[in-house]
Amino acid sequence: MSEQQPARLRLKRGEERRLRSGHLWIYSNEVDIDKTPLKNLEPGSEVVVEDHRGKPLGRAYVNPQSLICARLISRNPEQALSTSLLKKRLEQAISFRDRLFPEQCYRAVFGEADGLPGLVIDRYRDIFVLQAGTAGMERVQEQVAHILQTQYDARAVIARNESSIRELEGLPQYTRALVGEMPQEVSLTENGADYFAPLEAGQKTGWFYDHRAARRRLGPLVKDARVLDVFAYCGAWGVLAAREGARDVVCLDSSETALEYVHRNAQANGVADKVQTLHADAFAGMKELIGAGERFDVVIIDPPAFIKRRKDLKNGIAGYHAINELALRLVAPGGILVSASCSMHLPADQLLDVVRSSARHIDRFVQVFASEGQAEDHPVHPSIPETRYLKSWFVRVLMNS
Repeated sequence: MSEQQPARLRLKRGEERRLRSGHLWIYSNEVDIDKTPLKNLEPGSEVVVEDHRGKPLGRAYVNPQSLICARLISRNPEQALSTSLLKKRLEQAISFRDRLFPEQCYRAVFGEADGLPGLVIDRYRDIFVLQAGTAGMERVQEQVAHILQTQYDARAVIARNESSIRELEGLPQYTRALVGEMPQEVSLTENGADYFAPLEAGQKTGWFYDHRAARRRLGPLVKDARVLDVFAYCGAWGVLAAREGARDVVCLDSSETALEYVHRNAQANGVADKVQTLHADAFAGMKELIGAGERFDVVIIDPPAFIKRRKDLKNGIAGYHAINELALRLVAPGGILVSASCSMHLPADQLLDVVRSSARHIDRFVQVFASEGQAEDHPVHPSIPETRYLKSWFVRVLMNS
């Protein structure tokens, strides 16, 4: 019995340009719905994508419920999202990370940048935590889990399928073990420091590997310094700063669970005596510190995305202005601010302008001396600007005189 041929998805005239330039996404308004009605397609099913003349452009999976209605998986229209293709793409992604991070703690798959659109996998040695953000990846996540178990000796593979993108895809939110048992927490090594992070009670996949490269820069900046880590979560920045020679670190976060992990991680790295925590909303906590006359040699602000969608831009930028102004007030003269953003809709130069104007507003002068993007295990797809989302600026803060 022959395999059923995939449906066709025909684009309107001229709408193939982005795909030909290397992008992988197709928007619903680019589809010729008279020739290939979207509503007839099953979410997650595969299609052959054609230009307006019927010439094949590649193979994709679809979801008519989503604005991004299809994502290309191969330029070969005959190539299905098969077990063999999944194995190949996983091997390409994981072997590269293993060369960079032999301790095997990293983002193993970064969606489109690794040829697996809609799939994110974080690795904690023999525990893998995945997020299937699309209907197409939801269909194959069990196959992915089996490959991770058989090819990479996974003790557990956890589906942490709780993200806003799944709502846009019409998918349910849940967390469950696909292989093995659900661990309460994960352990990892990053930049030479050892950490624990909550899994079920934690954020996203448990940890944020993306700022690893920026955190590497802390060493010479924090020697004998007083450091404030805002939005500290489990202390990735703050505990590393203490380990690198800071004399005193305050980790500020609104989650009691996260701050419990800060203390555990400080203890695990032999710096418990240097690290204290402040349980508060970031804005309220910083205002409290300003009111108490506190000043720090290094202030790190690593907030969640204030701009999740383009329509949030105006309010989000106001949020970044407010948080950066508070942070700048807490930096001692000659001290350092590390200002980060994970909002894809906020370009790096716009974040720098936020820092500049916030400094001007309170009569400070800033010298920019370094910047960082996402770490090597979050590679950028050069045709997909959406894969370049993380940025951080390192600035020296001086009083105007």
